[in-house]
Amino acid sequence: MSSMQQILVVDDDADIREVIRIQLENKGYLVLEAANGSDAVNTVRKNPDIDLIILDIMMPGMSGIEACAQIRTFHSAPVLFLTAKSKETDKKEAYENGGDDYLVKPFSQAELFMKIQSLLRRYVVYKGKAESGVNLSEVHVQDIVIDTVNHWVYRENQKIELTDTEYLVLMYLVKNKGNAKDAQAIYEGVWNEKFLPSSTNTIMVHILKLRKKLELDFNNPLIIRTVWGKGYQIDEG
Repeated sequence: MSSMQQILVVDDDADIREVIRIQLENKGYLVLEAANGSDAVNTVRKNPDIDLIILDIMMPGMSGIEACAQIRTFHSAPVLFLTAKSKETDKKEAYENGGDDYLVKPFSQAELFMKIQSLLRRYVVYKGKAESGVNLSEVHVQDIVIDTVNHWVYRENQKIELTDTEYLVLMYLVKNKGNAKDAQAIYEGVWNEKFLPSSTNTIMVHILKLRKKLELDFNNPLIIRTVWGKGYQIDEG
């Protein structure tokens, strides 16, 4: 799945762009580049399927902050800011103008990919929600209420504590209501990584944890059903 994901790298330093592009392409991402803020805005307009924007703040002409504010008027892809500035006021300005995360130069490749994977995981849920036409702040699954703005889940006004990953697995199944999804589809849809045989166990563990939290009787699950030979499913209605 990651081979389909498009990342825009925006930096006025061509060397930095090239290093990041090579690292991303080695991980199977499709990479677009822009050398300044106005180029970034135009590139996102022309490529609505962009899934993530890595955006330098300090650039001549239009800054990354200004570019992000403009992009936010027509696109919801997550923005990861790169900057040499690390003051709290700089971070505050970045977040207030639509940024989702922040990485201070110099940074390690491991830290960059950790943030990229986290942002893309979340965006897969939002993007799927928009594509399916379910743009509600509240989703109902039987007697469960999902607050998609705050990522909270309730039953009869009692909050059910889910981890971020459990929430993403649940939302993936909600997005695909009525369609059984096997372990490979869930893993690649939520983790954005290549499926390995050992990944089946990861999915089983997360489904079991969700059932223990969501089902009234997790030995007889009614919310997340097992469809034998096909996978796991949340029913329509």
